[in-house]
Amino acid sequence: MGLSRRTTGSSRVSTCPQMFWIWVVEGVCWPLWRRMGMWSLWSLLLWEALLPTRASSTQVHGQVGGSVLLVAERPASFQVREAIWRSLWPSEELLATFFRGSPETLYRSRFLGRAQLHSNLSLELQPLESGDSGNFSVLLVDTSGRAQTQLLQLKVYDAVPRPVVQVFIAVSGDAPLPKTCQVFLFCRAPNISDITYSWRQEGTIDFGIEPSGLFTDGQVLRVSLGPGDKSVAYSCIVSNPVSWDLATVTPWESCHREAGKKQKDVCIDRVASETENPLV
Repeated sequence: MGLSRRTTGSSRVSTCPQMFWIWVVEGVCWPLWRRMGMWSLWSLLLWEALLPTRASSTQVHGQVGGSVLLVAERPASFQVREAIWRSLWPSEELLATFFRGSPETLYRSRFLGRAQLHSNLSLELQPLESGDSGNFSVLLVDTSGRAQTQLLQLKVYDAVPRPVVQVFIAVSGDAPLPKTCQVFLFCRAPNISDITYSWRQEGTIDFGIEPSGLFTDGQVLRVSLGPGDKSVAYSCIVSNPVSWDLATVTPWESCHREAGKKQKDVCIDRVASETENPLV
């Protein structure tokens, strides 16, 4: 597509008002304001690429299915004349612009139909998808021609599901009610990554657990229980920057069941031994 300025008085040019329509693209008259708007856009992009600007970086978190607000921060004295939002990674795309008091978001990108430019020039994206994580930039130019660039890194997370806690025990001795019970609690959240595991003992002021009892990046907790800990409960908490969930267990119940099982096994062993060695 080429641009040509009409210098002769052809009939095509005469159909366009001379004061407002001065460019023809393949026989179509283009208005002056659109030509100037496109020129301003490309000038601003070139400015961002070539001129040193003041840049700052911000991390932003969002949840799949939710919304996120990418805030365009600026000093109170910075009166914005023009602005441009872009996606830098994983693909470079134009998302939104602000020229001559008019916002525009209808650019072909993966956020088409999901981007809204607010009056304060912050960009809202919704609903978020798992592939929306990436790097973004906003270039602001004030009325005196000063420019500043802000970089934002968006990370989109899935909502954390409820975890599952498995109880593994080792009973000391063969008594039906053991004096101590070594418990290993294994916590996992299915089908999700980028999460953090933590534990707390319910009913206590101190919610933390000593690091010496934690294994496998916090997924496994080891505790020692006695008969006085029958009602002690532990909660596994899984979280990421946007959500969390927990599961609670009372491990002494498993200790009691295991003790009964061991007592039954001992009785069976004794019966078998007496059968093999009858008294004469």
